[in-house]
Amino acid sequence: MEISNQRSLNAIEGVSNRDTFQDTALGLVSTRSFPAIVGTADMMLKSAGVHLVGYEKIGGGYCTAIVRGGIADVRLAVESGVQTAEQFGQLVSSLVIPRPYPNLDIVLPITTRFTKLMEDGNYSRLSNQAIGLVETRGFPAMVGACDAMLKAADVHLAAYEKIGGGLCTAIIRGSVANVAVAVEAGMFEAERIGELNAVMVIPRPLDEMEQTLPLASCWIEEREPLNLPVNIKEQVAEIEVLRLPDLTKLPTKIAEELWNDE
Repeated sequence: MEISNQRSLNAIEGVSNRDTFQDTALGLVSTRSFPAIVGTADMMLKSAGVHLVGYEKIGGGYCTAIVRGGIADVRLAVESGVQTAEQFGQLVSSLVIPRPYPNLDIVLPITTRFTKLMEDGNYSRLSNQAIGLVETRGFPAMVGACDAMLKAADVHLAAYEKIGGGLCTAIIRGSVANVAVAVEAGMFEAERIGELNAVMVIPRPLDEMEQTLPLASCWIEEREPLNLPVNIKEQVAEIEVLRLPDLTKLPTKIAEELWNDE
């Protein structure tokens, strides 16, 4: 009986897994710039009800944004992403797979996994701030752009990303106005030192965008647990309680003595 019940449960789970795969689709948009792929992913998230799985970087500057969701949502998101990448002049290719086979999900990094920077009680002090990205060809140009951006406005250097082909991207965080001013200063400095490849400013990043962007460890804080006594009753019992004297036991002749003194 137990064996037959277990087989029934396995059959039900298999059907539910197949239904899950049938209801989802896979969308990919590829560019040759990290700022371009971040801006493309931001537009994909805001145009349809999809989830951002992450980015796949294969070198040579090629980056791919991967989203999952309903078939109609993924088609709409990929269409918006393609238009955005074309506006940047960085579109390489795009793809929509309505019902990816389970084996494809297991082998390739296209499952519904998410990079959670705030897991295990960790969180970022730079969350919910605007994002600025300046991409250069050559490391010295990126370092010079970082220095210029930090000196031009009240922003923080969150991290930097390398995608091959000599392309490096500095990622800054701050208010929308400060990020815009800083990115402009970084552009001029990068062009003076070397080659500027792409820039991007994202005023209001979504939570899933936050979780997929690189972040330096200095901006990740660990939430400290609140240490409470193991047994509060025992500790309270050990505390000495200051008790007031019993007024009924005071000498009764105090009033008479006070009267005689007057």
